[in-house]
Amino acid sequence: MRLTSLSARAPGLLLLPALLLSGIGAAQTVPAQPATPAPATAPATAPAQPARAPLPGAASAATARTASAVAVEVGGVIKGQIVACPAALKLSVQAVCLYSKSSPASLRPLIRGKLAGKALGDWKTTGTSSTLLASETVNGPVGAFVLLRGLSTTESLVAVDAVTAAPSTAPRPATPAGVVKGQPYVLGRDLIGVVNVTALGGNKYRLNAGDSALTVTVGAKNAQLSGGQTTAGNVELPFVPASDGKNLIFPLLGLRSLGCTVTPAGATVTVACGQASIGLRPIVF
Repeated sequence: MRLTSLSARAPGLLLLPALLLSGIGAAQTVPAQPATPAPATAPATAPAQPARAPLPGAASAATARTASAVAVEVGGVIKGQIVACPAALKLSVQAVCLYSKSSPASLRPLIRGKLAGKALGDWKTTGTSSTLLASETVNGPVGAFVLLRGLSTTESLVAVDAVTAAPSTAPRPATPAGVVKGQPYVLGRDLIGVVNVTALGGNKYRLNAGDSALTVTVGAKNAQLSGGQTTAGNVELPFVPASDGKNLIFPLLGLRSLGCTVTPAGATVTVACGQASIGLRPIVF
């Protein structure tokens, strides 16, 4: 009787471990299903949206080093929001543009004060736009400019772009008589912005920089200086000016007679006369 009862219960006893094992296996596989649900992947893509809009004051990696440094300082003081630069301004791809809810009159002293010794000269205002030249280091060569344009009485657009000296688009003149090979010269037209060159006729030209004027003659080292705070009288140029019949070809070092400074910057130079300065590429015959 006892053997019979055990054998009768044996099928149930034999099935118990199998049921327990199957239950454990099912318990192990059930949590695995919600471990990788479809909604869990959604938060991974969420941060990509704000990443497309740079933070105010940040600079693009494509921005030139000087323009980038100036843009960070300007953006920090005006608390502006980076926007796309208007195509009408014809800025380079390196430019950084910021929108500010402040008037140009209130931003000019803020930007000028923030840059301090890195600002070269003061603001130059024409109509609704003002420009300020800047360098990466105090009293360094010009490397960037700040453009401030009023959008309304309480709104402004501030653009920071690199100053690049591009080669003159005019064809290089043939070697004229009187030039010294290996010495740098500049075309009179390339000096626009710092020196105004006027043809007087008879191979004579007048160069004006601020209140100073220098009258030169093609083929002659002697020149006449007048005006400004300089002593009027005759000065001697390092090399004689030349001409190709249309352009004055002036020795670069001769600009010092007008009180201008010439700072080498690789293949280009920075010419500063008073508070104005430009970058250009001299001609070496």
